[in-house]
Amino acid sequence: MTVTQLHHVNVTVPAELETATKEFYGSVLGLEQVPKPAASRPSGAWYQIGATQLHLSVEDDTGNASSSRHVCFTVSDLAKAEKRFREAGVEIIPDARQIPGSSRFYVRDPGGNQLEIVQASA
Repeated sequence: MTVTQLHHVNVTVPAELETATKEFYGSVLGLEQVPKPAASRPSGAWYQIGATQLHLSVEDDTGNASSSRHVCFTVSDLAKAEKRFREAGVEIIPDARQIPGSSRFYVRDPGGNQLEIVQASA
């Protein structure tokens, strides 16, 4: 078996943070929300990013505060991305383990899911 691509990533938030998290992924991060299949749960949302999807699910026990689980998004301009997050009131978490030749930082969505934001390679 060979894994050939990432199909989707699922992040979870408690019900009281669903609206704020949809705003974060749709408006702050600028992802395109797509319709969910009729058989899926009514809560949450799905977003399309090229050939990959991000699924947002609602569940009570998320336990994300100290987790290193994360989704990594590549951006074309790291400085612009950082500015956009700061303007939206999102805390920037510096890269504690810098990798030579790679610029990145971390943020957390309203549900505490960690996101790695990395500069696209030249």
